[in-house]
Amino acid sequence: MGEPEHIAMTYNDIHKLIKASAEKIAEFKPDLFIAIGGGGFFPARVLRTFLKDPSTKRNIPIYAIGLSLYESLPGTTAEQIGAEVVRTQWLGPETQRILLGRRALIVDEVDDSRKTLRYAVSELQKDVERELQGLPQSEREALAAKTEFAVFVVHNKLKPKLAALPPNVQYFVGTNVEDVWLDYPWEAVDIDEHDRQAKAGKKIT
Repeated sequence: MGEPEHIAMTYNDIHKLIKASAEKIAEFKPDLFIAIGGGGFFPARVLRTFLKDPSTKRNIPIYAIGLSLYESLPGTTAEQIGAEVVRTQWLGPETQRILLGRRALIVDEVDDSRKTLRYAVSELQKDVERELQGLPQSEREALAAKTEFAVFVVHNKLKPKLAALPPNVQYFVGTNVEDVWLDYPWEAVDIDEHDRQAKAGKKIT
């Protein structure tokens, strides 16, 4: 089995995809972004340029969570890599309370197996449920009805997924791509060489 095809993406490529996606995401009216580190940091920051809080017109806050599926981390086994999502950073109690009654957009760079996205949504929903249990019944129902999650990825790989998102979670995609290896600019050591490869190689539009 040969080396998978690599496609180098430039910052400009990704910026334009996010800008185009912002028009669709605006309908969701997110109150906050939750970036999955490290690939979700850049897309979340660019989204904030094009999306503002609809009521105040101010910047939408970005929170970060750390999840790893493919990295070798301290304490992980070879069997866990690629099979089990490992939580490396999570929202604190104060931030978990902020989720109540708000629309949160979870942001990552690529949807590969969907396992990481499913884990993020599931665990955040559990956090919300725990916070709601500590509230009076009337307040709990009102906040539960207003609390929503959605997902945005710059690229979705067209391949069988190993997990599914709940049906009530909206899903936004910059563009769909074949099952290829995407080289992102924030992973490049030599950004000039990366851009040369992107210019010479196959482009995703």
